[in-house]
Amino acid sequence: MPLLAHADGVNWQDLGEQEQKVLNRFADRWDEIPAERQSRLERGAQRWIDMTPGERASAKKKLKRWRNMSEEQKTRVRKHYRQFRNLPPGERRRLRKMRQRFTEMPAERRAAIIRQWKSLSRDERTAVRNELRGMSASERRQFRNKWRRLSPAERRERRRGFLHKRSR
Repeated sequence: MPLLAHADGVNWQDLGEQEQKVLNRFADRWDEIPAERQSRLERGAQRWIDMTPGERASAKKKLKRWRNMSEEQKTRVRKHYRQFRNLPPGERRRLRKMRQRFTEMPAERRAAIIRQWKSLSRDERTAVRNELRGMSASERRQFRNKWRRLSPAERRERRRGFLHKRSR
């Protein structure tokens, strides 16, 4: 259970044994860390303690990926996160559900979708995003079902027609 932060921060001795173990790398300089950061670190340690081994492995993987990003990539991720947080709750739920469905797909299907998306020009991707944003959930479902039944050549033709229509 998180401790209440006070003006002097969180006392190292007040942390539980598990929290101290998680935060051990900060032990020598704990008193030099600002109170607000101590509170954030304590909350993070508690979340870590509460995670399953699978969740911890996933968190480690994400942290490693984050550390390997360039500053430009990190800036872009932060911007997208702020945009996401500013969306209405219903839209955030819809996007989370879509992401979950995507991550639960077989790897081959995900790879095919990614290849298909990357094959689109920037203008095509923007046009598709804008069109999908204006649709209701049932309209998006109908669109996906129709799109899946098209051959690659038919899809290319539809994209060209769609972009031509949008540029008028």
